[in-house]
Amino acid sequence: MQKVTFELTGEYVELCNLLKLTGVADSGGQGKVLVADGQVKVDGQPESRKTAKIRAGQVVDCMGVRIEVVGG
Repeated sequence: MQKVTFELTGEYVELCNLLKLTGVADSGGQGKVLVADGQVKVDGQPESRKTAKIRAGQVVDCMGVRIEVVGG
């Protein structure tokens, strides 16, 4: 599994944007499709909210990539 660290610049990042910013999705729209298709887990649990607020300390898994979110 590929691991990516994402550093927050604010309080949170929306899930679909996180997938785009880390390169897991080519666009925010594709990120929304991945979430809608049930391919995304946040902290080990399936996440269906496309704009879920992801904060520092959370881990997102999608398509063999683990994204660790850290505070800025």
